[in-house]
Amino acid sequence: MAALAAVVAAGSMSLTAIPAQADPAPAATAAADKLGSHDRSLVAKYAQQSRARSLPAGAERAVPDYVTLMLAVKDGRTEEVRQALTELGADVTRTDAEIGYVKANVPFAAVEAAVALGDVLRADVDELLKLDDTSAGESAAGAATKAQGPKGKLPAVPSARTGDDNPYMPTRDTGSVRFKEKNPSFDGRGVTIGIMDTGVDPTHPALAKTTTGERKLVDTVTATNPTNLIDLLMDRSWSLLSAANKVTGPTVEKNGITWTLPASEGELYLAPRLLTKTSFADPTLNGVRLGVAARASDGAIWIDTDLDHVFSDDELIRAYNVDHEIAYMGTDDPATPQDERQPFTVEFKKFSETFSGVNINALDVDHGTHVAGITAANGMFGGRMDGQAPGAKLVSMRACHANGCSSAALNDGMIDLATKYGVDVINMSIGSSPALNDGQSAQALLYNRLIDETGVQMFISAGNSGAGTNTVGDPNIADKVVSVGASVTRETWWSNYGSEVDFKDGVFPFSSRGPREDGGLKPDITAPGSAVSTTPRWMPSASVAETGYTLPSGYGHMNGTSMAAPQATGAAALLLSAAKQRGVSATPAELRKAIYTTADYNNKVDAVAQGHGLFDVEQAWKFLSKGVDTGEQVTVSAPVCTVLSGKLATPNTGTGLFNSCAPGSGGQGVGESRTYDVTLTRTGGKDGAQTFELGLKGDDDTFSAPRRVVLEKDVPTVVQVTAKPATQGVHSAVLNIDNEDVRGLEQATLLVVEAAAELTAGTTWSTDGTTDRNEAVRYTVAVPAGTKSLTVNLSGLADGSHTRFWAYTPEGVSGERAGSGSLNCYSNFSDSSVCDPGTRTFTNPKAGVWEIVVESRRTSPLLHNPFHLEASLTQ
Repeated sequence: MAALAAVVAAGSMSLTAIPAQADPAPAATAAADKLGSHDRSLVAKYAQQSRARSLPAGAERAVPDYVTLMLAVKDGRTEEVRQALTELGADVTRTDAEIGYVKANVPFAAVEAAVALGDVLRADVDELLKLDDTSAGESAAGAATKAQGPKGKLPAVPSARTGDDNPYMPTRDTGSVRFKEKNPSFDGRGVTIGIMDTGVDPTHPALAKTTTGERKLVDTVTATNPTNLIDLLMDRSWSLLSAANKVTGPTVEKNGITWTLPASEGELYLAPRLLTKTSFADPTLNGVRLGVAARASDGAIWIDTDLDHVFSDDELIRAYNVDHEIAYMGTDDPATPQDERQPFTVEFKKFSETFSGVNINALDVDHGTHVAGITAANGMFGGRMDGQAPGAKLVSMRACHANGCSSAALNDGMIDLATKYGVDVINMSIGSSPALNDGQSAQALLYNRLIDETGVQMFISAGNSGAGTNTVGDPNIADKVVSVGASVTRETWWSNYGSEVDFKDGVFPFSSRGPREDGGLKPDITAPGSAVSTTPRWMPSASVAETGYTLPSGYGHMNGTSMAAPQATGAAALLLSAAKQRGVSATPAELRKAIYTTADYNNKVDAVAQGHGLFDVEQAWKFLSKGVDTGEQVTVSAPVCTVLSGKLATPNTGTGLFNSCAPGSGGQGVGESRTYDVTLTRTGGKDGAQTFELGLKGDDDTFSAPRRVVLEKDVPTVVQVTAKPATQGVHSAVLNIDNEDVRGLEQATLLVVEAAAELTAGTTWSTDGTTDRNEAVRYTVAVPAGTKSLTVNLSGLADGSHTRFWAYTPEGVSGERAGSGSLNCYSNFSDSSVCDPGTRTFTNPKAGVWEIVVESRRTSPLLHNPFHLEASLTQ
């Protein structure tokens, strides 16, 4: 930590002159690149910013001369990697031998050598992950529409009179309302949920007590750490203490202010902190110097909350888990509906022998409180409306803030939650969207190990990058993480948006789709992705204008897979609560098998959007309560053809069948039949031959496979799967692999082929179609190598239609310049100067299959929206 210690010693945290560093080594070309092109580009960017001493957007200090690496290492080799990194000049800031984790600040010139160490399996670079926009989006000026209800009626506002069975907080969609009515004690009691997010309001009345009267929020801590590169640059919640901050009293001059120190024995530190407009809700505090004093011997903290520069009239405060102390800053403005008097908690942490820190945990984002309410709120609006598990307790781990989330903080916090805070299950509604989303990042490998080592199951949001194929993000793509997509019902579209739809149950267009790059089945399940839930009372409430109602302070509406993951986490807490009370085993593997076996598959939704289907609490408990056999294991090896499949751990081979190559380059054309060899290997269970049923879910008559296969133990067996897509587009199905003699589903894999229309210069591909309000349709076109531009046109729209197209590259990421959101690029709705809804040209498009998604917004006055779509290219 020598480099960081030097920064801290500077007092203001500004870097002094940074020595010139060599550029990172050229990119490696091996298929199993342990760092990867995305992370290598991050290293290059940080190195350039360091040389220029530039401030990244949102940062208050320049990039130092190192990068934070997170390494997944071979079992039992953590100490050897630590020693090798130290010899390379790196500062090792954390090791966790049980899961093979090493985190280090590595000089730019030593990055490639660090990654090349033989005991290193994979490496990730600390980066800033932006929080997804979970607001439903306000109507554009002049574009607001009346609710599309019968005779212009509007949905009722949720209140204390709203029962627990409601579409606003639709826990009922998972069957949990009926489950709790039948089993009142199975409400989450005895279970503690870890919330890895932006922090939880410690004063919200619906998050105060469990159903048994116990304290609900048992601890609130922060995972951010100034030894991480991104937290050093972006997180303003830490006041760092070094020798330069030692003070003796009774008064001392600092920052041009005379401070009266607290009467205290022992070594005192003083670190006044300049508040910004994001520090606290009260705008009058912007630019104020807040006094922060600490006693290193026992972590005692004083905060000058009355801003008089005198600590003797401020009470000593300790970490929340000591006496559950909460302090306040600011003054309430009675003219506003929210309460600007903002609570915060504190934490003292020693980072090394030479410096420590005081964290002021004041939330600046409402996301984590909303998520916490979905998992476990008890008595929303002062009535009977609850989250999934009102009897459960919570531990809040803050890794994110208004600037975003450090990926290193997410790792640190997740490890700490699972190992130090006694949680039974963890929710994380955060992630990234890498192009190579194969589930082999260091983070994904570490999360798999953490689940196995601690017995704590993680539920993570699938991402909001849909409706394109192969858009699921990291780390929910880890094998043993439960990845959750966002479902929605007709009733919730009406209650939360004032919008009517033409279906009963569906999946949000924004919900990220599978498969992984290696064909792996993700998302695993779906859960409701829209909710009215708790929010901090000092922040403005949010509701959709078209509903006609305004929510009171302390409540807000959000949508996203960020809301779906806590629905699933809370539902799992109900199962764990029931299992504890009944003495039923519920290991992560048993829990996952129960959930996947009993999920409610929706035959009207693509397999890539829902995985096994909607979480069904009642059916999962019926299965789990009878005992679960997880000894029977089957692995799948199948062909993969994508523009990135050569970079897979085993090139062009993965855990599911996935062909998104262009016709003529390994892909399939419309009407073409092709047979693929899928290899199944039974690695557990009884000796001798076992018969497995092979069943297809969600197939549109594209795929065929044998109905049964006999698998000997540890003997690879080839099953031939035939695909014949009858139409252009994405075709997917789930292949279930089930032993007749063992309860439950042993294995499932995705089958996905994309049959693309081939584009040629001088011709125009076109189609006519209709997209319903709140739904999307997808088309695939193959762009040949050497193409200079791809132009897409959307026309033929009905008057007033709010419809857009959205382009996805062959790598499964957005090809658009504008952010997807819920406001951009819609006809008759969005700002056309930001994004033209009719025509866009993509220059030098990557060769391969592009996906064009046509989507109609919830505000469209038409239920059925006709369109004409064209695509052409120049070479």
